Amino acid sequence: MSASKQHWEQVFTSKSPQEVSWTQEYPSTSMELIESFKLPKSSALIDIGGGDSNLVDALLAKGYSDITVLDISKKALDRAQKRLGEHAQKVKWIVSDINDFKPQRDYAIWHDRAAFHFLTQKEDIHHYTQNVSSYVSSALIVGTFSLEGPKKCSGLPISQYSCEGMTENFAEHFQSLECRQENHTTPFNTVQKFTFSRFLKKG
Repeated sequence: MSASKQHWEQVFTSKSPQEVSWTQEYPSTSMELIESFKLPKSSALIDIGGGDSNLVDALLAKGYSDITVLDISKKALDRAQKRLGEHAQKVKWIVSDINDFKPQRDYAIWHDRAAFHFLTQKEDIHHYTQNVSSYVSSALIVGTFSLEGPKKCSGLPISQYSCEGMTENFAEHFQSLECRQENHTTPFNTVQKFTFSRFLKKG
């Protein structure tokens, strides 16, 4: 087991959703950005670093029918599946480090508010960018810590992004449609500043 995987398995084994900063009761920004593309509910959608996030619940409730959730932590995905009960069968679950992920299909919608900002090495950021360029057919939504946001998360260093930095990273294959700064209130009432961007595949 890699050190990164071991770290996240420990987090999801030892802490409840109310004890981690990223928990959202309802992922309103993510849902708004996903729905803004007005793609069919049958479109293939993947949530990167989805863990035990409530986004999958919201997507199922809205009628999305081709959902994949990827996370490095099996424990996190187990928790999400247990919460969903029989509805978990409607979702594809992938346990993988994003650095090792080799998509087996194209995705119309790629959503990530959890993994990209943990990439701090140039080669890992490049690998991620190449993956989305190759396997995303329409919509890319990425949420990261902003320049005013935390410098670490769960004890790990992260990369902060401005709107300009985000746009520049994906500019070769994606057109930036919108970028916004968001304040995320954690379960323990602290505020984290995020940058959310949505992109459309060029060509």
